[in-house]
Amino acid sequence: MRILAIETSCDETAAAVIEDGRYIRSNVVATQIELHRRFGGVFPEVASRQHVLAIYPVLEQALAEAGLNGVEGLDALAVTVGPGLAGSLLVGVNAAKGLSFASGLPLLPVNHLEGHIYSNWLDANGTETAMAGDHFPVLVLIVSGGHTELVLMTGHGRYRRLGGTLDDAAGEAFDKVARLLKLGYPGGPAVQEAALAGDPTHFTLPRPLLHNRSHRFDFSFSGLKTAALNLVRDLERQGEDVDDPALVADIAAGFQAAAVDVLVAKTAAAAQSYGAQRVCICGGVSANQALRDAAGRRFRDLGLPLHIPPLFLCTDNAAMIGAAAYYSGRQRADEIDGLALDVYANLALPESE
Repeated sequence: MRILAIETSCDETAAAVIEDGRYIRSNVVATQIELHRRFGGVFPEVASRQHVLAIYPVLEQALAEAGLNGVEGLDALAVTVGPGLAGSLLVGVNAAKGLSFASGLPLLPVNHLEGHIYSNWLDANGTETAMAGDHFPVLVLIVSGGHTELVLMTGHGRYRRLGGTLDDAAGEAFDKVARLLKLGYPGGPAVQEAALAGDPTHFTLPRPLLHNRSHRFDFSFSGLKTAALNLVRDLERQGEDVDDPALVADIAAGFQAAAVDVLVAKTAAAAQSYGAQRVCICGGVSANQALRDAAGRRFRDLGLPLHIPPLFLCTDNAAMIGAAAYYSGRQRADEIDGLALDVYANLALPESE
């Protein structure tokens, strides 16, 4: 089964052709990072206008790279309907509707969060190292700029939310600390780069909710972000040069270590509590090397297989949307609604139990 998938939930215009929910025949992403760098973050109206300019060239490139003559040879279309920026989502959904109307192909709505989850099922390098078969329950940590959630997956398209952030998402905290330290945008890679030269033990920052039993599987990154801010202010009052690269590196390393400790510890606790057979980490922050290394060590010690997508599948892309459409969309065939499709900026992950 071949699916042409479209993703425009934020500031990446993406299209991909996915076969059997697993094999990437093409995966094209037009990024807007340089466009938004001047704002220090995504400017929604600018993002939606750029999607309008990029969507059809990206679609044409994805079809060409898959060796297809237009939509001939496709079995279905898929598109992200939420969560995300409403204006951005509308561009992708309307493009998908037009293709569906013209071709008669069924149109599958996809939840962006499910897309991140199913990035772990994609065979990214031809070595069959991705998730395969049914190894449920699977414990999933979704960690990105807008979401930090622990989800127990009991089958394809079947989810139980165990906990999530009570305030800022992890990626949002990385962005804000990067701005505080004048490291630039996007914040995640900038903090990671600065932390490489830093000592994570020089400054001890809090691990919010790490031992809070009433919020065992919840996260809070607002306090950690504020602690970093207070640290910088205290250093300024002491006459320290807070623009000194060595000092910035130590603060970045301390912040990153605190965030990673909480993410890995709570994911491990949830996996053990619910008898997970495998663990998946996904979303933009899963590209962070410190998180990948720490999670690899922890789950190797626990004897649990860990899956994290390759870097190009961590950030927003359409390949993951095609995979989600194949695996979870077919479980909810009644949601195929073609031209009646709408966007849902605050769409939650569907819970089945």
